[in-house]
Amino acid sequence: MRLLHANDPQELSSDGERTITRLLDGYPEQEQALLQEAFNIALAAQSAQRHSSGDADLSRSLAVAEILHELKLDHETLAAALLHQVMDGDSKVDLAQLRERVGPTVTNLVEGVTRMEAIGEYSALGDTGERQQLERLKKLLLATASDVRVVLIKLADRLHEMRTLRHMQDELRQRIASETLQIYAPLASRLGIAQVKWEMEDLALRELEPDSYRTIARQLDERRVDRQAYVQRVVTLLSSQLAQQGISAEVTGRAKHINSIYRKMQDKSLSFDQVFDVRAVRILVADVAACYSALGVVHSLWKHVAKEFDDYIANPKSNGYQSLHTAVLGPDGKTLEAQIRSHEMHTHAEFGVAAHWRYKEGSAAAPEQATAGWLQQILQVKDDAEGPQDFLDRFNSELLEDRIYVVTPQGRVLDLQQGATPLDFAYQVHTELGHRCRGAKVNGVMVPLTKVLRSGDQVEVLTARNGTPSRDWLRTHLGYLATARARAKVRHWFKHQDHDKNVLSGQDVLQREMRRLGVSTSDRELLLKRFNYLHYDDLLAAIGGGDVSSGQIARALQHSMPQPEPAPISVPSKAERMTRQHAARSPGILVEGVGNLLTQMAHCCQPVPNDPIVGFITRGRGVSVHRRDCHNMLRLDVQRRARLVDVDWPGETVATYPVKVLLRAYDRQGLLRDVSAILTAQRVNIEALSSNTNHRDQTTQTTMTIHVSSLEQLSRVLDLFTQLPNVFEAHRVS
Repeated sequence: MRLLHANDPQELSSDGERTITRLLDGYPEQEQALLQEAFNIALAAQSAQRHSSGDADLSRSLAVAEILHELKLDHETLAAALLHQVMDGDSKVDLAQLRERVGPTVTNLVEGVTRMEAIGEYSALGDTGERQQLERLKKLLLATASDVRVVLIKLADRLHEMRTLRHMQDELRQRIASETLQIYAPLASRLGIAQVKWEMEDLALRELEPDSYRTIARQLDERRVDRQAYVQRVVTLLSSQLAQQGISAEVTGRAKHINSIYRKMQDKSLSFDQVFDVRAVRILVADVAACYSALGVVHSLWKHVAKEFDDYIANPKSNGYQSLHTAVLGPDGKTLEAQIRSHEMHTHAEFGVAAHWRYKEGSAAAPEQATAGWLQQILQVKDDAEGPQDFLDRFNSELLEDRIYVVTPQGRVLDLQQGATPLDFAYQVHTELGHRCRGAKVNGVMVPLTKVLRSGDQVEVLTARNGTPSRDWLRTHLGYLATARARAKVRHWFKHQDHDKNVLSGQDVLQREMRRLGVSTSDRELLLKRFNYLHYDDLLAAIGGGDVSSGQIARALQHSMPQPEPAPISVPSKAERMTRQHAARSPGILVEGVGNLLTQMAHCCQPVPNDPIVGFITRGRGVSVHRRDCHNMLRLDVQRRARLVDVDWPGETVATYPVKVLLRAYDRQGLLRDVSAILTAQRVNIEALSSNTNHRDQTTQTTMTIHVSSLEQLSRVLDLFTQLPNVFEAHRVS
């Protein structure tokens, strides 16, 4: 059947003709008629239009349809793909006419794809566009909830766009690649379409990290012959052994994707030579029983690598993925990865939800029946997730994270985000249970609320009659809550307490944070502007209600302190500066108007990066750098103020700076060991430490000088100190 009419405004190329032939292949005549009608509409509307890539819009539509054809999707989806751009441009098609010619289902799919175009600017908005991001993401998800084929078309469209990025400007290519990694590749993963996910990630890596991509690709190509010979030897041996055991299996070599290799090298600080699972095989068998039988054959042939086994058949991933993953020391002692799954599992792994519409399997599943359950959870609009950030956090955590499966004491199985704690579990069961939670038992043993749960754990929540949430639960670095949903519920509880109490509580939190960090004053107007509040009481209520965390306060205080104008500056002569060449120089400090001047940090106030600072020209020791609110600087007389000079931090600072910290606690064995463990975990060095014990009241006072990179890191360390048993005070000493 030829789709071109005699009066076509533009003849297609031979490639286009072949594409059309492939699209029609295998469909009954009635379904071919719908595809022909869709093509004729697209041809009339798009023949004169061109996409930003330089491709004719019709060629783009054909390419998208072909991708979906390779995914074995139904004729209605292919028809919508051919038409998915006819709602744009000068030749915009009338919706009523479109519905009359191709039917309501195809028209609804085209409308859904058009609505999804609203998310195109997601990654370019930044922090100032949270509400716009929220609305765009909701449109994306709502489109998926109504018919997941809408997103399949959009994914195919984005994949084609990634394949043709070379025609675009560099800045646009970078944005599209970044957006693909942030939204589309994770979404393809969640929908289980592995082949689309991997190709998107590889193409994005080629744009964002071209040098790394080329290096890995070259190394893979250089060793391809040896690797292929090795894998072929393994395939032959495995096929023979499986046949001897009466297991019908299809064994193939599996190529590891470039992005996967890159991420492993980055995450584990490995060189290419240390990534061993570039050698891998995949074993496809008839059913689940044969999967475990094949696993036995693999482990009988070669020694299993400890801790390198995942059973995704017994514990499927949240997107329905099932397979057995194992690593062994194969021939010649080389590490070899094996994936074992049934043919049905493989179909789902490669096509995901697209498998619901595979024509050859004759699936008649309604679109709404294929909608994933996790999507409905994300779309629930509740009072405890009012803000844009709550929704964005929920989207990211629900979309990107694998799931674990834990059991209630009554035997009910709950799925949670990987990394969830007993407190997350409590909020998953019921909001009030989370609010009143005061402890937990995991597998019958008391555990802290920060314990990370694993699949199979049985969790029992211990509650207080009148328990309420703690603001510490919202401090992510303390590890109480891992899920955005639970954090939203805690924030909601604080937000709906008495406003006046929240204002007083917020004032206390702000003042305590200022005292802890050694900050004497703050600029209200700058704080209001930074957190986007009109009234100071509203900001304090947000702090008291948990909407603004202590870490955010620490970052804001770095830029909100008053900066008094120094008196006129007297710059020393060149000869005088040359005599100071042996003075200590602070890394990266910039002295305005003076080049190559020696600097050192003042011991009286010990400034850290992003503290407002000022320089004081000393006699023979270069410039001494002080905080602008340092009491020594504020007490300078007029004559000495003439020796002040403007200094600033560099744009990017990796150096650390000494800060004196005071810690008070009830004396106990192991206190200093716990303090040292925190500093080690936070990668903070300690320069000096002294400790005195008052035997009368059994309290100890420890003064230490530690090196931190910012006020935010200092705030995090102080928070962790106060969480130690017996510690009742920790703050910076000015």
